[in-house]
Amino acid sequence: MGVVIKQSIKGTIVNYVGIAIGFLTTFFIVTKYLTQEEIGLNRVLIDAGILFASFAQLGTSSSIIRFFPYFKDENEKHHGFFFWTLIVPIVGFLLFFVVAKCLEGTIIQTFSKNSELFVNYYRFVFPLSVFMLYQTVFEANANVLMRIVVPKFVREVGVRVGLLLTYLLYGYWNVINLDGLVIGICITYFVAALVDFFYLLTLGKISFKPDFKVLTKPLLKDFGFYTLFMLLNAVTANVMPLLNTFFVSAGMGLAFTGIYAIANYIATVVEIPNRSLNAIVQPEISESIKNNDIQRAETLCKSVSLHLMLSSALIFFFIWINLDALFLLLPNGEMYEAGKSVVLILGFAKFFNSTLFVGSSALNYSKYYYWSLVFTIMLTVTAVLLNVLLIPRFGMDGAAMSHLLSYLTFYLCLLLIVRIKMDINILSMAQLKVLALILGLLVLNFGWVKGIAPLFMKLPFSVKANAIVDAVVKSTVLMVASVGICYFWNISDEVNRLVRKMLRIKE
Repeated sequence: MGVVIKQSIKGTIVNYVGIAIGFLTTFFIVTKYLTQEEIGLNRVLIDAGILFASFAQLGTSSSIIRFFPYFKDENEKHHGFFFWTLIVPIVGFLLFFVVAKCLEGTIIQTFSKNSELFVNYYRFVFPLSVFMLYQTVFEANANVLMRIVVPKFVREVGVRVGLLLTYLLYGYWNVINLDGLVIGICITYFVAALVDFFYLLTLGKISFKPDFKVLTKPLLKDFGFYTLFMLLNAVTANVMPLLNTFFVSAGMGLAFTGIYAIANYIATVVEIPNRSLNAIVQPEISESIKNNDIQRAETLCKSVSLHLMLSSALIFFFIWINLDALFLLLPNGEMYEAGKSVVLILGFAKFFNSTLFVGSSALNYSKYYYWSLVFTIMLTVTAVLLNVLLIPRFGMDGAAMSHLLSYLTFYLCLLLIVRIKMDINILSMAQLKVLALILGLLVLNFGWVKGIAPLFMKLPFSVKANAIVDAVVKSTVLMVASVGICYFWNISDEVNRLVRKMLRIKE
């Protein structure tokens, strides 16, 4: 896990630089210069692009990780593996472009009543999805070459900087109109895909010349079946994270989508470590399962699950205790405070997803991967039914609740199959210590709110300034306490080694 931890730390640092830029963009630029409806339009366009791109991949990003070990050979530039990762998505895009055109009338009719602005810009979904599609493919190629930092920098920092400039050109400098804003979003993702492509070329480890000798009949058969499976899986699994955006937009309008988008962005911070650690560990899990080294696969899964549970739980805790101060800071924060309960519900969903997602990775790279299709169909059907039932009654909270309940059901079934079929248990006793740690921090926070926070409210500043000072001091004290408890309780050997290294303590 040493290399994995080191790579994931670098990736996480990049993620949080991106988060800082995203925080500035979302909370101080977007909320100030864009209306709620424009924020909703931005969210729906990007989510629609992601959804279309995930279909058009035909499972390429997962296939890259699963089948790369069969092509892996640096001396032969991996037998032209990169060539096939370019061709398959082209076929997928053409296929789904035809499908989308056939369904265009239904899509327009669904959104025309409450989200007419999205209908006006629907055509931009297609070029946007192409750029997103190949950015994902190039990034997956970099992942299997164990080079995650630059593509992650492009995704988490480069894209956010591009979007920030686009929003400023639209809202602050008034250089472009709404058409220009949408075109600017497309250009941002085009540049990101282009940079990733040229980065792969600089590695000198890829080739456009396919080696047909590697393509044995059993491998082609396995690839064909796996691709078909991933295509069906994408129709369900990739719909799920974006489902609420479309339900809220169609049923409540783009203004509510804007509020929901801000709340979802806050909650998404919880699972940032998941992106880095899973990106670097998935190839190792795939290789372990390919070699039938189940013990190593389980060790990897347990370690990933523990560290993601610890990091996501702490992030969720600090978001929640400072949420009121955050809304005070936001331009027009009172308009977005309606999404506070959405943050709480989605925060739990992101926490469970971070902690348990590695079980899905293990299943997808095993011979039992077809089970995940059953579960994702169940997940999507459950989510659709719950959205239909809960949104009319609870509004945005109903959308968030449907997301949480659907994922809980999904992971309960998935972990059971992984344990029975693969004899892998991703959970460990150390995770009980994490729960106890968070419980202790909640008690400390309650004591602070009742005993110390009122003193900060008496400072000779504005209410907003007093709340911010209280939040900063409280977070600092509780962060030091959490690191101390984690270290002396020895929740994680890797974390303890990292702390000793940072503090230059000899073992």
